[in-house]
Amino acid sequence: GKAVKDETERIALETGRRIDEAWLGSFRERRNQRLERELQAVRGVVDAVARVHEGHAGRIACASGADRFKVELQLAKCGLMPYFKGNIFSGHEMPRSKPFPDVYLAAAAHLGADAARCAVIEDTVTGATAGVAAGATVFGYSPDANGHSGAEALRGVGVAHVFTDMGALPGLLAGWRQTA
Repeated sequence: GKAVKDETERIALETGRRIDEAWLGSFRERRNQRLERELQAVRGVVDAVARVHEGHAGRIACASGADRFKVELQLAKCGLMPYFKGNIFSGHEMPRSKPFPDVYLAAAAHLGADAARCAVIEDTVTGATAGVAAGATVFGYSPDANGHSGAEALRGVGVAHVFTDMGALPGLLAGWRQTA
């Protein structure tokens, strides 16, 4: 859940390699090739996002800590680009990336929404921390949450609800909207 650019010191310590633009370029090329070959959509995500998109009159955004190319590649590969086109935000394009709230605040501002009235869907502690810092209500996706420390970690940073099945997302958000 962290940007490579923010982890260069740790990567260098663990690999013994100097992290420079050449290394980053090579890394991104290998990463993108592997994503093209192996990335698969989370079960139920396309239907869930379609329903959320419809239920919110298209006022949804993708706010990622990843670089824009990776975000757009993943959205396109998983069939989600039509729901987010024009509403994609990259932490690489912000003053600070996650765990800071900048990318979520930019997305909320673009949608004309108060961040405190926004729902954030996250699967990492770093992203959840950013969503909470933005003042949003954060829903944590953790498919193996039953007894898993990932769910506990998400709850530990202030996630409002952890869910295990992406198909449940539209109902969770509908219930949240009624109480928000």
